[in-house]
Amino acid sequence: QVQLVESGGGLVQAGASLRLSCAASGRTFSSLAASWFRQAPGKARDFVAAISRSAGSIYYADSVKGRVTISRDNAKTTVYLQMNSLKPEDTAVYYCAATVFYLSNSNYRKREIYNYWGQGTQVTVSS
Repeated sequence: QVQLVESGGGLVQAGASLRLSCAASGRTFSSLAASWFRQAPGKARDFVAAISRSAGSIYYADSVKGRVTISRDNAKTTVYLQMNSLKPEDTAVYYCAATVFYLSNSNYRKREIYNYWGQGTQVTVSS
């Protein structure tokens, strides 16, 4: 079993930056690909960014490309999401997810491939 714990959310003004962290435990972290999803009130949980086991492959949603960077530190068993130039439409609960599957162009954004999920961290961006 894998436990994922997100942190780093908060209330910020538009244009600010935040770095979210996702600490993993319970399984060799380097054997897992990881991603971030987000869910705004009344909306579906959407893909934000994904990173392969060795960080050799990285994927971003078009809505955040150029403003967001996903990274990982396997020694610290942590995945990060650096978010810059935040907009009010970025307001959501951000979830970390991990999977034993290899990421590919056809699967990285599909919620169903992710075996493990965190509880989420709230990000609120005021205008």
